[in-house]
Amino acid sequence: MFIFCQRTINGMSSKRIELRQNRLRTYIFYLCTVLLNLYIKMKKSAIIGLITIAICVCFLVSLNADTSNYSTFNEAAKESREFHVMGFWEKSKGMFYDAQKDANHFSFFMKDAKGDVKKVVYNGTKPQDFEKSEKLVLIGKMDDGTFYASKILMKCPSKYNDNLVEVKQDGKVKQYN
Repeated sequence: MFIFCQRTINGMSSKRIELRQNRLRTYIFYLCTVLLNLYIKMKKSAIIGLITIAICVCFLVSLNADTSNYSTFNEAAKESREFHVMGFWEKSKGMFYDAQKDANHFSFFMKDAKGDVKKVVYNGTKPQDFEKSEKLVLIGKMDDGTFYASKILMKCPSKYNDNLVEVKQDGKVKQYN
């Protein structure tokens, strides 16, 4: 169970993972002790109810361990596992995709949350409407200053943001396009 938790946690430091695992071990030990003491004194239906509660608690703790945090390129360069890196496409540096030469090679530059710009290589076709995306989340590994993405998730602009306006305190309306 602890190996499963460690494998599914993305973007967390090893100390934080270790703390969560120790906390989970403590909870399980405590529940086993309580169940053992109650087994001597209680009926079988109460014991089954407590075991069900213990399983639910373990399930909720494992769901909490499955959360992922977004990392930066610097954090991804430190370890050789997969990271989730959020950022923006650096439009000034362009992108490279030639469907006739190699339809499964797409590369571009991305700026992460800290402002670091790195080259990203994705071995797949260029996602549809890539140019329209507001934010990108890349899942992959860093190798020699280049981020090799296994997945690209895009946040595209909302259709409800077309006619945004801001009403200032003086009553003037400023329209965004």
